[in-house]
Amino acid sequence: MTGYTFTDEFDAINARAAAAQHKSLPVAGGDTIYWVNYEYSEADGFYYIQSVDGLEEVLGEPIEFVITEPDLES
Repeated sequence: MTGYTFTDEFDAINARAAAAQHKSLPVAGGDTIYWVNYEYSEADGFYYIQSVDGLEEVLGEPIEFVITEPDLES
C-alpha cells in the first residue's frame, strides 16, 4: 500500500485535520467532514492513511508499506 504511517493516533488525527483544512473541509451545510481518514492496523501496531492524488501536497511524499490482513477463517 502507498500512504503515510503514524506511531500514535494523535499524529494520524493531526494529519487528517491538515488534509481537511487543505481542502477547506468541512463545508457549512455539507456532509463531508474529512478528505481522507486514518485506519489502525492492529496486527502491525500503527495508524495509516492511504495515499490519494494531491495528498502529497499536504503530507509530503507517500511511502510503500505492508498491512497484515487478519485471518478471517480462524
